[in-house]
Amino acid sequence: MKKLQLAGIARALGSTRRTWLFGLALAASGAAHGASVEIQVWHTLTGANKTEFEKLVKQYNKEQGDVEVALRAFPTEQALKQEAAASRKSKSGPNLLQLNDNHSPEVVAEHRDILPMYELLAKYPIKDADWFLPSTTSFTRDARGRLLAFPWMAEVPVMFYNIEQYQKAGLNAAQPARTWADLQGELLKLRDVGNSSCPYGTSEQVTVHLENLAAVNNQSYTTNENGLDAKSSKSRAAAAMQFDTLYMRHLSLMVSWKRSDLFTRHSADRSNDALFAKGECAVLTTGSGALGQFLDTRSLKFGVAPLPFYDQATKTGGRPFVSGAALWAVEGHPQNQEKATAQFLAWLSKPVIAAQWHQRTGYLPLTEAAFRASDVSFYERMPGAQQIIASMRSQPAASSRGFRMANYDRIEPVLNRELDEALEGRTPPMAALNSAATQARAIAQQK
Repeated sequence: MKKLQLAGIARALGSTRRTWLFGLALAASGAAHGASVEIQVWHTLTGANKTEFEKLVKQYNKEQGDVEVALRAFPTEQALKQEAAASRKSKSGPNLLQLNDNHSPEVVAEHRDILPMYELLAKYPIKDADWFLPSTTSFTRDARGRLLAFPWMAEVPVMFYNIEQYQKAGLNAAQPARTWADLQGELLKLRDVGNSSCPYGTSEQVTVHLENLAAVNNQSYTTNENGLDAKSSKSRAAAAMQFDTLYMRHLSLMVSWKRSDLFTRHSADRSNDALFAKGECAVLTTGSGALGQFLDTRSLKFGVAPLPFYDQATKTGGRPFVSGAALWAVEGHPQNQEKATAQFLAWLSKPVIAAQWHQRTGYLPLTEAAFRASDVSFYERMPGAQQIIASMRSQPAASSRGFRMANYDRIEPVLNRELDEALEGRTPPMAALNSAATQARAIAQQK
């Protein structure tokens, strides 16, 4: 009996010890988890690109325990900015936030809440980061070539075309039109032979039909070498649009296409991307970041081509402006959060991760290594894609480095409105262009 009692006590003690050790392990695990640093990333991504970003962040959080990234999505950039301003007092705002290109990145970088990327990376360098875009590209850099933001959503406008609809119309899908005149011939066949109800549509009409009309035709968009030679905010405010005969010719052609049902859909935003994804539009001009949505539509077979040019203006098409959105670091956070932010950006810069992001979204590769890591089969699925992406590695011509213009975020809605007026036949093309240039000049000079 005594032996049984002693055995019971021993078992109880052993059980107690195991329970104690298990509790200690849990406590240690909790302490380790509690030691992780949380950073917030606010963004406005939608659809397939939003899903892909969420997937990557989930993977990052799972792979390590030092940093916990919390994502927060907003329906618009305006909503994001308002919430960021409201969170300033409570100091509960984001560590990184997505901002669209406003063509005045130095002005953004000067804001008291912004930590320029070159300052963050000087403290916590990303090893072996050979960036894909040349330092002369002004999308997220200042006049000295310093990186102001993380170009995670950099893109260029391109022309997508539906391969099956091209074949149905008897067109060579391996050689889409390179000039606007040749594209007109293809659209006529898509309408008359292929019975397309939407031969051509465009999203982001200002980007395609005004800004990059200049760059692709090797001309300046504004005075002072696209505002890049402006040495001060005052001289940037003096920049003016250059809507010459090239613009008159182009807008007149677009109006004629509208009247003849070749050009049926146009928008200031990305809403027409969905029409191409559904197979309703045969040709679409939009940003390369629409690729994620198109790849997500498995029944869609499409190719990618550069924006058309006018052979009366240039012998070969120029490079479009790099634009899009970027992740900006926010000032005022503790040092451990700054370090954690840099750690997350370093992870995003890893070749396999950055290559995956590029291939799933259509945004430009972040680094040279990411471009080299991209699977050849990825490009083979989309004729023309690899050539376009590869061309962005070269040093851009003076007319393609980007442009600067004060208050451009207020100017762009005016340009959209005047384009609508012309395309809908309410205002003659020349009158719409003159009105747009006059209003843009006045807005640029406002403080």
